[in-house]
Amino acid sequence: MLEKINQTAQYLRERAGREMPRTAIILGTGLGALVDHIDDKLYIPYSEIPNFPVSTVEGHSGNLIFGTLGGKPVIAMQGRFHYYEGYDMKTVTFPVRVFKALGVDTLFVSNAAGGMNKEFRVGDVMIITDQINLFPENPLRGKNYNDLGPRFPAMTEPYSHELIDLADQIARELEIRVMHGVYVGTTGPTFETPAEYEYFRIIGGDAVGMSTVPEVIVARHGDMRVFGISVITDLGGKDITEVPSHEEVQKAAQKAQPNVVALIREMVKRS
Repeated sequence: MLEKINQTAQYLRERAGREMPRTAIILGTGLGALVDHIDDKLYIPYSEIPNFPVSTVEGHSGNLIFGTLGGKPVIAMQGRFHYYEGYDMKTVTFPVRVFKALGVDTLFVSNAAGGMNKEFRVGDVMIITDQINLFPENPLRGKNYNDLGPRFPAMTEPYSHELIDLADQIARELEIRVMHGVYVGTTGPTFETPAEYEYFRIIGGDAVGMSTVPEVIVARHGDMRVFGISVITDLGGKDITEVPSHEEVQKAAQKAQPNVVALIREMVKRS
């Protein structure tokens, strides 16, 4: 595993031929438009990167992008990998390992999520304050490499309080409505049943999705700061009759893009 990480990191250093960023961004469903605001872009298709998997989901373009955002060097994943695609957890989180090897110390993650919180509306931007892991496998299961992180990492602050405070400040300045909440990570690929939505709410969740949690666990294992954001693309519960679809999720995520782009761009600039 260490050999693969180092091999991929070395390839990217040579291919990029530029200063390695300390900030990485993982763009979720329908949120890939942030790359339009990245300057001096270098696109590297996942298919050309040694040891990298390939994204198979519509709305996930499958490129690694080097450039600058808010005047700072960044590396962005235009499309991520999911457990439901058939990848194991170490493959899903492999890019985060590579980011750490490149010197990244701050990770921004975004996703589309279904909302259970009764205060939420479709199109809301939710700052993730905590998470609940309902995946059947932890990405840290198996042999631990001390070079990557401790055997038993603490998860008392999965999402940086400092970055959450910064996001709140910027949202006030830009007059962006933001909510706070707990993200529940599940395997997918099915959308949740009404009873499951109710269950997730009872155990403390505000939104649910099929990604993010494994990546955040690995990032924190590597002592990276993490900021997470969910776009609420549909609502669920026993009193909700609308039937969600991937197409509707993409449309809702795209509608929220201007606010997400403005928030993350300013955060990268100031963090």
